[in-house]
Amino acid sequence: MSYRAWDLPKSVEVGGRTWGIRSDYRAILTIITAFEDPDLTPPEKQYTALRIFYPQFEKMPKTIYREAYDELMRFIDHGAEDKDKKPPHRVMDWEQDANILFPAINKVAGKEVRALDYLHWWTFMGYFMEVHGGVFGTVLQLRQKKAKHKKLEKEEQEFWRANRDICELRPKLSKEEEEEKARLKALLGG
Repeated sequence: MSYRAWDLPKSVEVGGRTWGIRSDYRAILTIITAFEDPDLTPPEKQYTALRIFYPQFEKMPKTIYREAYDELMRFIDHGAEDKDKKPPHRVMDWEQDANILFPAINKVAGKEVRALDYLHWWTFMGYFMEVHGGVFGTVLQLRQKKAKHKKLEKEEQEFWRANRDICELRPKLSKEEEEEKARLKALLGG
């Protein structure tokens, strides 16, 4: 299915049929959160994403799951067709950054987007792409610089040290890794 830049699709064509989708940004952020869950296997992540994205998923024939998944990913990527692109360095985490991300998006949108009953994913991403400056913009810029192994200026280093808790991306640990970390911390008296 081809997307036009001025459309905000609420359905997709898969297996020769039109399927309704959950196009609200919250559904897509839930899918992205599932993709980053270290306790889920890749097939579990894909299955979870399909169940969230397609309200009628239980009626979907298994033979079109691959096509349905590809269409879901195209939707998340704003209709992009480039499947060979290299994944970028991880410089943000939707969950970890929520407290600094939403104020930045709200500023661009001119309203509290979390209070809206519905906001299309592509509109949400349009707001996100226009975020500049502010705390989130600064943190993102510093992370990008570090990911490219560029030296931070003195003021940037000071900001990073003073705000390490929001600047450093925490690794996503599985439940087993969290339990082991807690066990070791208890052993070491921490």
